[in-house]
Amino acid sequence: MHGIEVPIWQISQSRIPSANTRLREVAEELEASFLSEMLKCTGLGKAPEALGGGIGEEQFSSFLRNAQAAEVVRAGGIGMAEAIFESLKGMAHGAR
Repeated sequence: MHGIEVPIWQISQSRIPSANTRLREVAEELEASFLSEMLKCTGLGKAPEALGGGIGEEQFSSFLRNAQAAEVVRAGGIGMAEAIFESLKGMAHGAR
């Protein structure tokens, strides 16, 4: 047989994200969502025809805000993700 059979012990552990890695990703996604909403409230992208105008400007400006918020988080954020991560980690370890 010439299948792609690989013993389970040969699968790299680095390919399987740890629970803490996933919790951190969720915390960072939540911080990015929060920041995106805050940027929206400030009127970011609301300048007349900031993206050339047209019917889809509001939809595409949300993509811009989301990308900017994600970059802020990637650069260290405002500390919210770390607080959320610690809280989630405490809840996850307390549930065991």
